Amino acid sequence: MEKRNLRKERIGVVTSSKMDKSIVVSEVKRVKHPMYGKFVLKTKKYVAHDEKNDCNEGDTVRIMETRPLSRTKSWRLVEIIERAK
Repeated sequence: MEKRNLRKERIGVVTSSKMDKSIVVSEVKRVKHPMYGKFVLKTKKYVAHDEKNDCNEGDTVRIMETRPLSRTKSWRLVEIIERAK
């Protein structure tokens, strides 16, 4: 039996859910500036597959890497951690 590689997982906030079965998830990281030492916010956006269309903007979600589903989608929704208030 062939062992599958570990898949990357990210936790972020849904910034857009206007598409059909797709969501945009933003992951914000605090990175220390190499020279000045100030913490800078870096944002990375992922387009993820949402099969049941049950995410809304502001939800905190966990996404997992998967095979490419379209030109920009190579992540899928694993779970909704917290709903938007």
